[in-house]
Amino acid sequence: MSFLSHSLDRIKPSPTMAVTAKAAELKAAGNDVIGLGAGEPDFDTPENVKAAAIAAINAGDTKYTKVDGTPAVKNAIIEKFKRENGLSFTPDQISVNVGGKHTIYNALMATLNPGDEVVIPTPYWVSYPDITLLAGGTPIFVAASLETGFKITPEALEAAITPKTKWLIFNSPSNPSGAAYSESEIKALGEVLKRHENVWIFSDDIYEHITYEGFNFRTFSQVVPELAHRTLTMNGVAKAYAMTGWRIGFAGGDAKLIKAMAKIQSQSTSNPCSISQAATVEALTGPQDFMAERVKIFQTRRDMVVEMLNAAEGLTCPTPEGAFYVYPSLAGCIGKRTPAGKIIETDEDFVTYILEDYGVAAVQGAAFGLSPHFRVSYATSTEALTEACTRIQDACSKLS
Repeated sequence: MSFLSHSLDRIKPSPTMAVTAKAAELKAAGNDVIGLGAGEPDFDTPENVKAAAIAAINAGDTKYTKVDGTPAVKNAIIEKFKRENGLSFTPDQISVNVGGKHTIYNALMATLNPGDEVVIPTPYWVSYPDITLLAGGTPIFVAASLETGFKITPEALEAAITPKTKWLIFNSPSNPSGAAYSESEIKALGEVLKRHENVWIFSDDIYEHITYEGFNFRTFSQVVPELAHRTLTMNGVAKAYAMTGWRIGFAGGDAKLIKAMAKIQSQSTSNPCSISQAATVEALTGPQDFMAERVKIFQTRRDMVVEMLNAAEGLTCPTPEGAFYVYPSLAGCIGKRTPAGKIIETDEDFVTYILEDYGVAAVQGAAFGLSPHFRVSYATSTEALTEACTRIQDACSKLS
């Protein structure tokens, strides 16, 4: 009999973290590797946020806190939701967690029973299905595609919903595609969900502040307020504030759900780091103007990466509305042969080829549920991106 839990058989390690670890390992061994796998801004945490953390340490703010967040951080989150999203919450409707992934984990662990279904549009962030499986639920995938702009249609959503459906996970702007839903597109999905009172909406807004060309971000319950009572709106400080390592995610929603999530958290991590919570208060209430300049840099990088990848033989790269990823199709490379004689049969073959032969680490589309694609993160320097895209162009030109 195995010592390990059978639940481990239902999940796999995070593919994006695996690619990042592999790139770091190759670099440490002296290889020239450019890592494009991590979903992590290369910018530093703002100085005022770092100063707030140091002040918290010096003030002795280093003790346990309330399990799901201090009053100060909850109030800052309430203010953020009201100011930026037009949503009103009370402290008992706010959950503060150890990163956005932890928010998802708590919500699904607190609500799913065996047989419950979670509707997940593809391509999806790698952890959605695995957390669903770990919680005992069943992922139901709804396919989007290059042709639909990587967005699901109301008809596809309707077809996926059954009496067993408990959640729709909705991520806009999206990881991995960068696709962002317009207000009218959200309304159309909302009309479907109004007819299915058993379905809750998990709105993952972590890339809210990273959108381009005047895209007008709206969160789900802001657009469809009739569904606010069964929407959990999740966000965090990782991406917009370059605070990935601080590990703070948060959500606003139904008080009973928030209480259930706190119960799960009380028996796992307990409170998020007290110092990170103090830093989050400053992040959410302090100056916000730095974001516009960073988004401008991201957009410049995006445009350059899209242009260079579209110039590569066999690749088709759409222009995303948000986040800091592109998700090119490599359909034109499938069936071709590498200089070493290896046939590119899958997107995993392609990313292995560009890593081993050209030192570029990207993530295969299979990890996100939609092939043949690969994900490139452009949250790194322009110089590194230019070199990486040049290498990918060369790699594609050598296929025959």
